[in-house]
Amino acid sequence: MYKSVSAQEAVKAIKSNDRVYVQAAAAAPQLLMNAMTERYEELRNVEVCHLHVEGDTPYANPELRDSFHVNSFFIGANVRHTLAAGNGSYTPVFLSELPILFKRNIIDLDVALIHVSVPDKHGYCSLGVSVEATLAAIDNAKTVIAQVNPQMPRTHGDGIIHFSEIDLFVECNEPIPVHALGTPTPIENKISDYVASLIDDRSTLQMGVGNIPNAVLSRLTNHKDLGLHTEMFSDGVIDLILNDVINGNYKGVNPGRTLSTFLMGSKRLYEYVDDNPFVELRTSDYVNDVSIIKQNPKMIAINSAIEVDVTGQVCADSMGSKMYSGVGGQMDYVRGASLSNGGKAIIALPSVTRNGISRIVPSLKPGAGVVTTRAHVHYIVTEYGIANLYGKTIKERVKALVNVAHPDHRASIDRAYFDLI
Repeated sequence: MYKSVSAQEAVKAIKSNDRVYVQAAAAAPQLLMNAMTERYEELRNVEVCHLHVEGDTPYANPELRDSFHVNSFFIGANVRHTLAAGNGSYTPVFLSELPILFKRNIIDLDVALIHVSVPDKHGYCSLGVSVEATLAAIDNAKTVIAQVNPQMPRTHGDGIIHFSEIDLFVECNEPIPVHALGTPTPIENKISDYVASLIDDRSTLQMGVGNIPNAVLSRLTNHKDLGLHTEMFSDGVIDLILNDVINGNYKGVNPGRTLSTFLMGSKRLYEYVDDNPFVELRTSDYVNDVSIIKQNPKMIAINSAIEVDVTGQVCADSMGSKMYSGVGGQMDYVRGASLSNGGKAIIALPSVTRNGISRIVPSLKPGAGVVTTRAHVHYIVTEYGIANLYGKTIKERVKALVNVAHPDHRASIDRAYFDLI
């Protein structure tokens, strides 16, 4: 059906000054990424762009700056160092709009590195656990190189491509990287109790990977007829689906199905989604489209933040002027949930950092980015309660947010804010 070559042979298609897109998250094609990096002595000025990718990123080594430059659309921990070292950049973009950058040739691609399942009897491969902007990258790139893996799950939805769309094939047999779940802290459990109290039966959920989202899911076992429309999900949803808590019966979009654009979790998750028609992976310009999201009644968006000021400005991508992660899909879902009939947009975060510094602040740090504006924000949840800011005046917001700040900081936050105005 197709002729495979070695990874070393395949990546010879990458030339100096090329721009390369790498499939995201747990689908990151590690074999191809490593083979590309091995060519560092002969390659110059290759731009490697991607969302977060799991695993090693050897091309991000600052010592290879003459060969590779990292362009992050969402900054993962494994490439965060490149921004300070000078061998990396960040492109702010909503996850819903990333495919548009490729489709409109705003960002031209020379090579796409992807990770797919083995072709079926009709010659179709699956992009498996990550679709996001990869389809647009495939259509835009001059050369498509695929790592073909029998351990990649075949997922339903948009991520089905014919082998004829792929230029070079590299066979491998490697486990998909797993994303281990942590044990929620008492503070995270308390936050999750408050968040769960805001979720009604027949709601549709958006939540990511992390202790708080999974702790929230563990509190929904007595709910009924929930839906899932989210950019990503992990293991916490499986038992809710198996017990008919999540069935999608009352979703406004793709009823009777879960909807996501990428997945990260355990081997159990990957086995569960394999050839499972209940789980659909679609492109991020569909899954994260506000006009699509808002069609789900009672849409619940659960996101987090680095800090929130007392007027409701949410910083989720930077620590002051130091970039930390990215815009991602937070605003897509905050806006979509806000416009949904009965929807709720929730920002959940501990009241203080591990060092005891308040995350509810009089004003954001100098240079901090506002991901969710004060006009968009609805609920802020900490372990001290729920602040509903929607439709509230600035004075009312200050009072509500001071009340959910850590008690040790409440007086100083209140005083500092009014000293500023």
